[in-house]
Amino acid sequence: MSSHPLSRYDGRLCVVTASTAGIGKAIAKRMLLEGGKVVISSRKQASVDDALAELKPEFGDRVIGVVCNVSKADDRATLLKAALSFGDGKIDVLVSNAASSITIGPTDNCDDQQWDKMFENNVKSAWQLTKEFKPHLRRGSGAILFVTSIAAFSLMSPLAVYGVTKTALTGLMKALAQELGPEGIRVNALAPGVVKTKFSELLWKNKGASELWSGQSMLNRVAEPEEMAGPAAFLCSSDASYVTGETLIASGGVSSRL
Repeated sequence: MSSHPLSRYDGRLCVVTASTAGIGKAIAKRMLLEGGKVVISSRKQASVDDALAELKPEFGDRVIGVVCNVSKADDRATLLKAALSFGDGKIDVLVSNAASSITIGPTDNCDDQQWDKMFENNVKSAWQLTKEFKPHLRRGSGAILFVTSIAAFSLMSPLAVYGVTKTALTGLMKALAQELGPEGIRVNALAPGVVKTKFSELLWKNKGASELWSGQSMLNRVAEPEEMAGPAAFLCSSDASYVTGETLIASGGVSSRL
């Protein structure tokens, strides 16, 4: 079985949404490597099955998968029930990673229905998950992580409305960190730059786009999903026990501040 020099997640139960590919999968795998038990999820059963087929030979019964569209209350309830049954009735880490971008270009390109759907997927679902999971998060050491984006801080013209939703999600993180701090639950955000995932392939897959975004990075390249897993694992671990209400920007040095 694979392992990691760190073992910060031994005995900890982690739930990671949208975690059968890309950044979410990398985060889930890192927590497994560090000894955690992890519930992965996706909107599609086939995606869950494929991810489990890859992870179970390595991590065995420390990983389970659930079909969950985070915008649907019944699916969130199923995810929560599965997580509680998988552990000791308490959850240590919730990573809200699910997001969508269904319109391209400036805000004028977005109609009312698309606007509402993106805010439902990218902001409201994170708030709902937090409300529903909060009673079951371990007091004193529980951690919530929202995966946002540098688009929350710096305009990425192809993804204007997506950026607006991620700015709103950052504000939600701040509010929840203040509200949950007295209960010993930390809330933080991870803001990736351009990462080589299917979700963001518009920004890196063709040569011109890749050169454009790579050129904005001090490292002159786009990131791999695994490069987001380390920062996420830090923020949700006891190493960050006095860190809450913060956004860790992992952008390769791209200017990204409000």
